Amino acid sequence: MVPLFQQRRVGGVLSGIKPNRWDWALLPLVLAVLAAMAFGASQMSKPFVTGAPTSIYLDPIYLPYYLLRTILRMFAALACSLLFCFVYAAIAAKYRAAEKVLIPLLDVLQSVPILGFQAIAIGPFIALFPGNLLGVECAAIFAIFTSQAWNMTFSLYESMRTVPEELSEAARVFRLSGWQRFWRLELPFAMPGLLWNMMMSMSGGWFFLVAAEAISVAGQDIKLPGIGAYIAVAIEAESGLAIAWAICAMLLGIMLYDQLFFRPLLAWADKFRFEETQGDTAQHSWLLGWGRRSRWMRAFTLRFWAMLQCSLGWFSIGSADRAKPARSHNIAVWLSRAWDGLIVLAALLATWRLAVFVHADVGWAEVVHVAGLGLITLLRVLVLIGLASVVWVPIAVWVGLRPRYSQRVQAVAQFLAAFPVNLMFPLVVYVLLVYRLDPNIWLSPLMVFGTQWYILFNVVAGASTIPNDLRLAADNLGLQGWLKWKRVYLPAVFPSYVTGAITASGGSWNASIVAEYVTWGKTTLVADGLGSYIKQMTDAGDFHRIALGISIMCIFVMLLNRFFWRKLYALAEKRVR
Repeated sequence: MVPLFQQRRVGGVLSGIKPNRWDWALLPLVLAVLAAMAFGASQMSKPFVTGAPTSIYLDPIYLPYYLLRTILRMFAALACSLLFCFVYAAIAAKYRAAEKVLIPLLDVLQSVPILGFQAIAIGPFIALFPGNLLGVECAAIFAIFTSQAWNMTFSLYESMRTVPEELSEAARVFRLSGWQRFWRLELPFAMPGLLWNMMMSMSGGWFFLVAAEAISVAGQDIKLPGIGAYIAVAIEAESGLAIAWAICAMLLGIMLYDQLFFRPLLAWADKFRFEETQGDTAQHSWLLGWGRRSRWMRAFTLRFWAMLQCSLGWFSIGSADRAKPARSHNIAVWLSRAWDGLIVLAALLATWRLAVFVHADVGWAEVVHVAGLGLITLLRVLVLIGLASVVWVPIAVWVGLRPRYSQRVQAVAQFLAAFPVNLMFPLVVYVLLVYRLDPNIWLSPLMVFGTQWYILFNVVAGASTIPNDLRLAADNLGLQGWLKWKRVYLPAVFPSYVTGAITASGGSWNASIVAEYVTWGKTTLVADGLGSYIKQMTDAGDFHRIALGISIMCIFVMLLNRFFWRKLYALAEKRVR
């Protein structure tokens, strides 16, 4: 705890603190980051007229500028995703009535393709900022947000629902308010998994970057300066050299924000483990080490934590406060039943409206056809998620139990997770055409290429929080081989695996739009499935069939989550309790 007089001293002007050599080492880095952010932000609010041509140049000299614009959009979307998951997950985890609506709604949101969100958002954002590029920028940031927020929200929700009972009992003994419990217990407990999902969210943003930065509206293509638009132009021009330059720029960007942002956060989050991590088992960051030695940085962080400490007292429970009288049990039961009835009525109303829409605009034969395509995509999703689980769960557990190795594979995993599947189109088209392979089979792996990493990242986070005492007890009992995995490792990472599998499943449905309809220049390969159907109807501008395809996809995802993944969630909660 920082003494009060020291907190007041920290609140003074930083110029009164004499800098040391670490301050001078950090100063150029901080100024460079601030200058880059200011320059990139100034470029986002230029004048813009709908219909005016937008130019993206394939000369690699423009790539640093495009990389800056892309990273700024992705971090803006990440900040919005973080705020969203704090509010959404906390309400869903703490209030059963809200959970009955918010979690199924989250299933729907993660199943809606990014093209669906973009079609809804682009018009209002452009109207909100007329004559300014900021409207299109906000639409792109919103599109990236829809590829980042859902897995972070699932991760925080799962962690808050699986807080160990002894920690919850301690919070009740210390009379923590809801605000204090969130900041003192639930968020620190969820921090390892949340950080790994933040990294996965950044990678997911890269995966859908082409759709976010190359926007089609009112028959006009708008390409925002960025790596995604650069890739889209390179694909249209069939330029393999430009694709190679884009890969190099993406790798550089991932390395930069890994070293300057995620690596320090992971090293800092070691304090939230159940036991201290020492020596070569702890996460390390050169930037965090410099910051801890910097006098200015220490003063700034002490001031920040002092302000947060003050906020924790706003909603505290005083020792003299009396508990509020509980409501009548009968009233609570009737209110719960009334709420359930409203949910059922809303579901019936939505079903009726969907039936009217189908009967009037597309016909039932089309519904049967699209449902059959959905079953094909469902089969692909289940098979690919199963194969990915068999491959990545053992690897993730091994990496998570050895933090020194997780630091080495962290940036590599981020790069592989971020690798847009569009960049593989040249190779995929060439191989399938030369060897005359069936697209219905050999395009399928593209669906899971960018989503299997949700399983890896979540299981690594879960394995890294296994207490050393549990591992030592297993060794002392002589547990080895499959018995050790069955009794120790798999139960410990099971809640994290379920979170990763849910988000990987939802991401695979979205990725089907890219994976089942592959274009390279004038060559197009199409696999039967719901994703290719939505893509073809989007290109044709058939709004009714786009809505039908998205609705069928949402129904499939909701049914899969409700009758399969939710059962696994309930099992995970019972095992933790």
